[in-house]
Amino acid sequence: MVYDVVIIGAGVAGLYAAMKLPTNQKVLIINKNHPWECNTFYAQGGVVTAVDDADEILHVKDTMEAGAGLCNADAVRVLSEHSREVVGDLIQRGFEFDKDSLGKLLYTKEAAHSASRILHAGGDATGRYLHKFLLEQNPHPMLEGAQVTDLLIDEGRCYGVCVHYENSLKHIFCKNLIIASGGLGSLFAYHTNAHTISGDLQGICLEKGIELERMEMLQFHPTVYVSSAFAQKQLLTEALRGEGAKLVDENGYAFMKEYDSREELAPRDIVSRAIFDRKQVTKGEVYLSFENFDVDYFQKRFPNIYSSLKDLGFNLPKQRVPISPAFHYAIGGIKTNLNGEISSVKNLYAIGEVASTQVHGANRLASNSLLEGLVFADRAVKNILEQSVTYFPKEFVMSTDSLRCANDKSYKDELRSIMWNDVGIVRTQKGLEEALVFIESSLEKEIGRLLKLRLLTAKEIVISALKRKTSVGVHYIKRES
Repeated sequence: MVYDVVIIGAGVAGLYAAMKLPTNQKVLIINKNHPWECNTFYAQGGVVTAVDDADEILHVKDTMEAGAGLCNADAVRVLSEHSREVVGDLIQRGFEFDKDSLGKLLYTKEAAHSASRILHAGGDATGRYLHKFLLEQNPHPMLEGAQVTDLLIDEGRCYGVCVHYENSLKHIFCKNLIIASGGLGSLFAYHTNAHTISGDLQGICLEKGIELERMEMLQFHPTVYVSSAFAQKQLLTEALRGEGAKLVDENGYAFMKEYDSREELAPRDIVSRAIFDRKQVTKGEVYLSFENFDVDYFQKRFPNIYSSLKDLGFNLPKQRVPISPAFHYAIGGIKTNLNGEISSVKNLYAIGEVASTQVHGANRLASNSLLEGLVFADRAVKNILEQSVTYFPKEFVMSTDSLRCANDKSYKDELRSIMWNDVGIVRTQKGLEEALVFIESSLEKEIGRLLKLRLLTAKEIVISALKRKTSVGVHYIKRES
């Protein structure tokens, strides 16, 4: 069988694309694990939407300022101009955002936003609610538990993918392929991502000569409870600070005023470095304090955070929680145009976190991520449906590489530690060079294909960081004495 469209990934971008593809198209969604193992499911904050024409101008301004001068202005305008369209489409299809007692939509505010323009659902469970809704709306088949191991490309055109499914490799052919596989959280010791998000497709693209850009731009979420045994940590949504939570040190001192006039509502990169610096200076913990919240309101507005931390022994909102930044979002990715097209390969698209439209610049504005997935999925689908693609059969040889080797786990764990320590919030020339030596030496060893793809992605991140000599946005280079 030849599919009209194959979609890799079942997060917000992949599922919204699937929902927008009509049933007269042969469509297949490929998912590495269970569909809920994606970053969308864990997204807490919400979906940004311009409230009106005037706010559209302000949203563009806020996004550009957060991006520290590196945003693509056209991409940002597309994002904001289409925000009401895609949000309206969700509502028209039956998705319910949180409302007040009069039935009016509730908007909240997060860091670096100049106005309240973020819609949420289930309090702090927007991603979970949205993901469930999109799964229910999806009219197309899904192949679960299929690991993509290669892209089928010949003479500048994509013909499909190779997947490992039920202990064997198989080729899946298609006229159009959409990559919506997400970011690369599993490269880091501490992250907020689903455990399946590991940068595999970015590595495959590097093998194929497909351009990745701005891979050094990695966003770390400032407020994460990291004292757990799992690599994926408990995210404490930015909406908490948007509604009054404070960052305090061991003595209860709210220190953010020393770092930025916007205090807790400064962009994420500033807040993350402030927390990092405060810990360095005081040699103590930094906490998120919720003491200004009413108990009943906190439980209703942030039910999942309340429940998760209660299970860990915290009495919220009375008790403060120790926090640390953790890797959260890949700003850079596979280079595309504003329709999600990859210019070097025909019939190949990338959307969502795996892609780079340059909409986020050097620092993503809070809650723009779900919106980006919706807007650019919609544009990619419209572009696909406007094209007439003829499929030309091709023969492709199956790879004989082992997916995993005996020592992969130890190399993978060491990679995570090195990426966290040397390619994290604060970087140095020496640390980046040492990370590169480890990665290159690991690539020379007997390793499985999946680890190789991670290492290729990590190498591109380090090389990109070494090339950018000055600090900007989330990329911070500390001068060594």
